[in-house]
Amino acid sequence: MSPQLPWLEPDDTLPHPEQAWGPADPAPGLLAAGGALDVAHLRAAYAQGTFPWYGPGQPILWWAPDPRMVLPVAEFKLHRSLRKTLQAFRAAPHSEIRVDHAFDDVITACANKERDGQAGTWIVPEMVAAYSQLHAAGYAHSVETWIDGRLVGGLYCVAIGRAVFGESMFAHATDASKIALSALVAMCRHHQVALIDCQQNTRHLASLGGREIPRSTFLAHIRQAQALPPPAWTFDPVYWNELLPSTASTA
Repeated sequence: MSPQLPWLEPDDTLPHPEQAWGPADPAPGLLAAGGALDVAHLRAAYAQGTFPWYGPGQPILWWAPDPRMVLPVAEFKLHRSLRKTLQAFRAAPHSEIRVDHAFDDVITACANKERDGQAGTWIVPEMVAAYSQLHAAGYAHSVETWIDGRLVGGLYCVAIGRAVFGESMFAHATDASKIALSALVAMCRHHQVALIDCQQNTRHLASLGGREIPRSTFLAHIRQAQALPPPAWTFDPVYWNELLPSTASTA
């Protein structure tokens, strides 16, 4: 018999992440349903390692998976092809990384992108509105790839202190989302941010150095990281040196 899933009223707080459904339950990692997506509830959710993820026509569903997929920025795999792409991007006169310049455009593009094997998107209109409000409150950010004055790719994330939670990426040009992710990694390295939360395991993230860690380890990390002063959410081109030092090997 499946355990009963807690139903939250708008003012209710989330259960502890350790109460999420386990591997033998119908939806491992599912913690609760219902509640609200306002800034206060979203910030509290991320502060305890929980995030919303649901589809059109569903109630808000809150997740705290175990294990948790993360990208340790020190272990980011800069493959030869991506290194060449970043070197060309860095050298191009009309290519740049912008941060928080066009957040609404980034999240809208993420919501509208086609996803292999998925019908529709989990970034439903109320999620777009909620994260735009979270951005206005200073807890959600976009990292954007611009070429010739045009937004061609990017990602958005949530950040509390130095705890960074990746959400979604999009690309309208080859490797544009990978360039934005590389820029985020470079920023994190510069500001001593150890991990980027990736939430769910994917082959793509694993190829870039992502790996799973126990939920308990992840929760201990974000408790410490969110208590640290937040970094400045801007991108200085010097940050590329974190990935592309002049002595870098081409192997």
